Amino acid sequence: MELICPAGTLTSFRDAVDAGADAVYCGFRNETNARNFPGLNLSRDELAEAVDYAGARGVKTLVAINTFMRAGDEALWTKAVDDAVALGADAIIIADLGLLAYAAERYPDHRRHLSVQAAAANVDHINFLVDAFGVKRVVLPRVLTVAEIASVTRQVRCETEVFVFGGLCVMEEGRCSLSSYATGKSPNMQGVCSPASHVSYGRNGGEMISYLGEFTVNRFPEDEPAGYPTLCKGRFVAGDEKGYLFEDPVSLDVLSHIPALEQAGVSALKIEGRQRGRAYISQVVGQIRKALNKSGSGPEMEALRRLSEGQRTTAGSFEKRWR
Repeated sequence: MELICPAGTLTSFRDAVDAGADAVYCGFRNETNARNFPGLNLSRDELAEAVDYAGARGVKTLVAINTFMRAGDEALWTKAVDDAVALGADAIIIADLGLLAYAAERYPDHRRHLSVQAAAANVDHINFLVDAFGVKRVVLPRVLTVAEIASVTRQVRCETEVFVFGGLCVMEEGRCSLSSYATGKSPNMQGVCSPASHVSYGRNGGEMISYLGEFTVNRFPEDEPAGYPTLCKGRFVAGDEKGYLFEDPVSLDVLSHIPALEQAGVSALKIEGRQRGRAYISQVVGQIRKALNKSGSGPEMEALRRLSEGQRTTAGSFEKRWR
C-alpha cells in the first residue's frame, strides 16, 4: 500500500518525502483547494520545485484541486488543472464533476483521483465516475467500516484510498455548511473552515472563551488547553444535554487496522494534516512508514497520539461504536 502524506509548505513537502512518503499531496495558494489558509500551500514555482525534488527520489506528487467551482469563476479551477499538469504532477485530486469532465476531456491520459470531498461511498456512484471520467482512484469518505471498505474495494473498477490518521471532521465530506453559516466562508468552495479572520478569544472570570464570528464556540477553564474554535467541535447546550454535541475534539487513528485494510485490497493509506507543522509531518510520516515496514513499536505509535488534536484519538466509523 502507498503512504500518501500531506504538505502545506514546500519545506513540509521535502520533510514528507525524506520521512518515507510514497506520494505527497499539496495544493495551490488559492481557493481551489480545501486547505486555503494564510501561509499555507504552494506557488506555481514551488510546485515545480516540489515535483523535481520528489521525482528525483521516486516519490509522486498529487495536487488537490478539491473545492467546488463557483459559477462565473470556473477559470480559476481550470487553470489550476492546466498548471498542475504542465508542472508535472503525477495526479490531480478533484471533487467537482464539471472539473473532472474538463480534466478528462483536456488531459485524457493524465491520472485523475476522486477527492474525499466528492463523498463517493458506494459502488454504483464510484463506478459511474470511473466510466464517465476515467477516475483511477477514489479517496473513500470516513463513514465506512473496514468490512464496508473491503466490500467497496472488491467491486469498484478503480483503486481505493483511505484516511488512517489525522484530523476528523463530522464526516459529511464536501457537505458541511457550519462554517459558512457562521462566517460566510465555505470550506467546500473557498476552502476555508473556521477562517482565522473570524476567530477571537476572550476571558470571563477564570475561563478562556473562544468565538467564531458572533458565535461562542467553547469555554475552557484555566487547567484545560484552549482548542481552535470550529463549530463542529464546540461545546453547546441542547435541551438537557451539554457538551460536544457534534463531535469530540479528537483525531482519527486506525493504524491498528492497517493489516485489515491491506487484506481488503486498499491501494493507499492517507495522512491528514496539510495545515500542521513540520514536526507533525516528519514524525507522523516516519512512524507510519515504520509501521508499514513492520518495524514500528507500540511506544513509538503511542507518541503519535500525543501529536493529535486534543491528544486523543478515535477509530471513528471504522468500528462504529457510537456513544
